[in-house]
Amino acid sequence: METHAALLAHLRGKIDFSESELLDFASFFKRTTIKKRQFIIQPDFTAKYRNYVVQGAFRAYVVGDFGEEHTIQFAVEDWWISDYNSYIFQQPASMFVVALEDSVVLQIDYESEQMLKAKNHKYETFFRIMAERSFAGLQRRLISNLTKTAEERFTEFETKYPNIANRVPQYALASFLGMTTQYLSKLRNTRVQSKKLI
Repeated sequence: METHAALLAHLRGKIDFSESELLDFASFFKRTTIKKRQFIIQPDFTAKYRNYVVQGAFRAYVVGDFGEEHTIQFAVEDWWISDYNSYIFQQPASMFVVALEDSVVLQIDYESEQMLKAKNHKYETFFRIMAERSFAGLQRRLISNLTKTAEERFTEFETKYPNIANRVPQYALASFLGMTTQYLSKLRNTRVQSKKLI
């Protein structure tokens, strides 16, 4: 269970599990190594796994009709990622999920997750809490996109997630924030110049 230590710590912070329940829960996950630029989900193929990131970084994105990429989500250590519409409903995915770095994930497949939920109400509660928090986060992002300027969205993201802002490719961050790479570069250069003047 050494490779599952991060997941065990994550679980302890969410639900009052006993040690035996923690170990039982974690035993349903398998460790997988993912190489940089490797896809773990692609459109038209059903997402088989829910992925917990132990090490590394991922990007989930869709491609528009004219080839433009729209970043939907990032995931780094202690975060989860999948194409949830595909995973939950077991239908073909619409997103790409790719590793931005050499990464390690713990994966649970759909059937195993259903078995886990049926086994113990605490396990089901954990997944419900995750879904609720994910929905709340998605709502916050939607409101931010509708009510804030591009510069405000960048400032908010950089303040809240500095580890991600400085770690993911600029084009990916720009598409997540709904701006061009050139505009994001301009914002960053302005920040650098402002700091030099202080």
